[in-house]
Amino acid sequence: MKTTTILLPVLVMLLFTCTIDAKEKSKKTTPVQTTTNDYQDLVTLFKEWRRFETPPMHKGAPDYRKATFTERMPAFKQLRARHAAIDTTGWSIPNKVDWMVVWAEMNGFDFNHRVLKPWERDPAFYKTIWTAKSDVPAHEGPTHHGTLELWTYTFPLSDAARTKMLKELAVIPSLNAQAKTNLSGNARDLWVTGIRDIKTQSEVLENMKSAAGVRTDEALMAAIEKAQTATNQLVAWLEAQSDKKTGPSGIGKENYTWYMQNVHLVPLTWEDEVMILKRELARAWSALKLEEHRNRKLPQLIAADSPKSYDALANRAANSFLNFLEKEAILTVKDYFEPALREHLGTFVPEETRNFFYITSHYDPRPLFSHFYHWFELARMENEPNPSEIRKGPLLYNIFDSRNEGTATAVEEMFMDAGLYDDDPRVREIVYIMIAQRAARGLGSLYAHANEMTMEEAGSIHSEYTPRGWMKTEKELLIFEQHLYLRQPGYGTSYITGKYLLEAAMAAYARGKELEGAPFVLSDFFDSINSIGNIPVVLTQWEMTGNADHMVMMK
Repeated sequence: MKTTTILLPVLVMLLFTCTIDAKEKSKKTTPVQTTTNDYQDLVTLFKEWRRFETPPMHKGAPDYRKATFTERMPAFKQLRARHAAIDTTGWSIPNKVDWMVVWAEMNGFDFNHRVLKPWERDPAFYKTIWTAKSDVPAHEGPTHHGTLELWTYTFPLSDAARTKMLKELAVIPSLNAQAKTNLSGNARDLWVTGIRDIKTQSEVLENMKSAAGVRTDEALMAAIEKAQTATNQLVAWLEAQSDKKTGPSGIGKENYTWYMQNVHLVPLTWEDEVMILKRELARAWSALKLEEHRNRKLPQLIAADSPKSYDALANRAANSFLNFLEKEAILTVKDYFEPALREHLGTFVPEETRNFFYITSHYDPRPLFSHFYHWFELARMENEPNPSEIRKGPLLYNIFDSRNEGTATAVEEMFMDAGLYDDDPRVREIVYIMIAQRAARGLGSLYAHANEMTMEEAGSIHSEYTPRGWMKTEKELLIFEQHLYLRQPGYGTSYITGKYLLEAAMAAYARGKELEGAPFVLSDFFDSINSIGNIPVVLTQWEMTGNADHMVMMK
């Protein structure tokens, strides 16, 4: 496979000139900026850009009205022109990588404004209350700027927390009123499925009334009830409009490819991703059958059947996993790894209500705990934040997906191949089932974005091609995942394409060591990607190897 990408002119600019891609039509009317070669000017610009990216307020809520976007576009073009005028000649690779991150984020804003338009097409964008912390650096999918992070509160509320919550609850009525004007799109699947998210918010608000200290607080109860009424009114309006929504929800192949290459910095086309996911799906199924054959004389895995048996299983699995990472020198195990993992060991779930991931974890949680590499990365962000101001926090627009979801998926198989399941080969079967599930769901999402399938049809691929029928047991996970991937292009494929890119990075790193006559040390590889931070894999590889050829084409 040989795919020339739109990253080529950017790479040329970084290495040789300050010329921006001529295809960016917005530059034609932007005044010429004075060139600068100072990295600190990039940091200053980044801070200004992030302040700009947060919209102004309108009646106590973030303003996503069309007229406001129109008014703000000249300021955005000025920011892009200043960024284009930064001359990176002589900069270190990490500093050039930071330039690329800012470039990608600005492209993301542009794409959202031109194509994705979640404030117009996606009712779920108006979900305000989030009950759980994401396992990646920011919430998955488009999220508005005035959320209430319920998981950060402890009841009864302190005075400071109460004041903060009252302010955040007040966003909901105003934003929901704005939504009825902003939501003019015709994306049927996004519209109909998004109603579920708003209905769930009403249920969350109802449950908040029973939290400690709430019912005796008149002002807080009034704010919750006002927010709930506004939420129910938005649901009723969305339902009344739903029959009129008849259009597709995907962004189309051309837009998908542009978005992958210029925002998420994934140097692949829509067609490339289809090929990769088909290949991974077939490989996972065939590898599973070979594992089953090899293990045919071994006892079957037995699922935990009680809270006590699950707790014992999860504790053994956590000990096994952490000991493996340290004793086998897979990576440098930090003191904060164990508490980060143990916060997420899970609890017993009755068999009849287990979704796909609960099914796997009740046989052996170690494959899922490997994916919980996520929590190590979030703990690192808190305990050892990246020294770069630009990559210290979450990248916007889920640009981190190839890195965070790709790494979490890749290590499931990498740790297996390094010997994690030598004590119980049957667990290898679970790993291949998980890979097949990620490939199937991502493949379905590609066809949905190409508007070749509805979301329901994409979900049928997800369900039918996951081995052992493990995606047929509980439908809420299926709906949640396909809805997310339709809302956030590229997220559904990032698990497998990010894995593919990380494996390519490991290969390039290992080959470089071999050419130098130096040994390949696995812990050095993982420690390197960890220290580089949560940026797209192609940028990680560039910084790790010093070679940017892979940013021009994939071979």
